[in-house]
Amino acid sequence: MYGAECWPATKEVETRLSIMETNILRWTAGVTRMERIRNDVIWQKFGVAPIADKKREARLRWCGHVLRGKEDSVRKIGLNYEVIGK
Repeated sequence: MYGAECWPATKEVETRLSIMETNILRWTAGVTRMERIRNDVIWQKFGVAPIADKKREARLRWCGHVLRGKEDSVRKIGLNYEVIGK
């Protein structure tokens, strides 16, 4: 998942990603919605973790990368930047 650490962390985005992932797994397995097979059964068949968990892991990995960086790096300055105003 390229760039997952920068994706917005809203519930709507996670829901849309989950729906997309389920549709792809169903298509790959050759299962239609009419067959009424539960999503968790399909996930177990492929042995994959939910995409929201993978996105969360990517964000945590990026956060660790930023925190370990040098104090004068752009990403560290951006992390500690305080917006004045509103």
